[in-house]
Amino acid sequence: MTVTEPRPKTRAGASTPPPRQPRVLSFSQRLSKWDLKVSPYLYISPFFITFAVVGLFPIVYTAIISFMDWDLIRGSGTFVGFDQYIWILTQPHFWTALRNTFSIFLLSTIPQIVLAIFIASVLDRNLRAKTFWRMSVLVPFVVAPVAVGLIFNAIFADQSGLANAWLQAFGLSAIPWHVDPFWSHVAIATMVNYRWTGYNALILLAAMQAVNRDYYEAATVDGAGPIRQFFSITLPSLKPTLIFVIITATIGGLQIFDEPRVFDQFGRGGAAQQWLTITLYLYQIGWGQWNFGRAAAMAWILFIIILGIGLLNLLITRTLVRDEGLRSEISKRQAKELARAAKKDVEAKR
Repeated sequence: MTVTEPRPKTRAGASTPPPRQPRVLSFSQRLSKWDLKVSPYLYISPFFITFAVVGLFPIVYTAIISFMDWDLIRGSGTFVGFDQYIWILTQPHFWTALRNTFSIFLLSTIPQIVLAIFIASVLDRNLRAKTFWRMSVLVPFVVAPVAVGLIFNAIFADQSGLANAWLQAFGLSAIPWHVDPFWSHVAIATMVNYRWTGYNALILLAAMQAVNRDYYEAATVDGAGPIRQFFSITLPSLKPTLIFVIITATIGGLQIFDEPRVFDQFGRGGAAQQWLTITLYLYQIGWGQWNFGRAAAMAWILFIIILGIGLLNLLITRTLVRDEGLRSEISKRQAKELARAAKKDVEAKR
């Protein structure tokens, strides 16, 4: 008589299930699985390939050239170490260009951002023909820099300019726009603000329209006016966008080239380097003196300066514009009011 051994039980009254056979995937199923894993990387690969070719490679190539006495025609150079950097830092023109760059940067960036916030707040209101006004502020950005230079050269001409004609009409003396360093910086900063204020205003306007309108309604109920709402709700809500605008304005302001280049007919930064900027000086060294090693070294010095100023602006913006504040308090008040209203409805039904 054969005795059958009982199967081992894992649970009360349950036997161990038989082992499952491994599933064999067909070729189409494997292809679909590979497509699910690989296709996202293929979709984003054109950007990274383009960035590597036109962005990353020039950065690395410029870094290598900055340590060489480079001959562009032969495509070779002699390694000289930090001599190119030392030569640039010992040039008086470099420090003049650095001072002019920071002066134009401050005269353009700060008023530009303040004016862009003001324009965006006005466009965020219920205006008639809102689309027309929003498109109008972007028109200066579309105008070519050369055309802007020709227009503002006619406005800021020393002898027959429109600005001096207006000043003299009010009994004021004419301003030597192309002679005095400060007034030349003001004129160039005006050109920069004309081109970029509307562009930044539309970016800030998009961020303002994303703010929840319930915050403004709750603040109005609490008695907060438009100014209080702006500084307590709108400005804290703009923090991420404001950081982006400030950093991009910093990069553009320290790399300013077009406006100083077309401010006069020579494009050399003035007879006494009144408005010579770092990028304009870089252009003169690279294409005027055909010394691309020094030009590459100056480009890296400018990159380090922009990186430092950008990080400083980031820290200042995070300190001045906080996420906390009245906005969170309004949310708490609004939640309490909704809870009270719900409680009253329940009591009324009883």
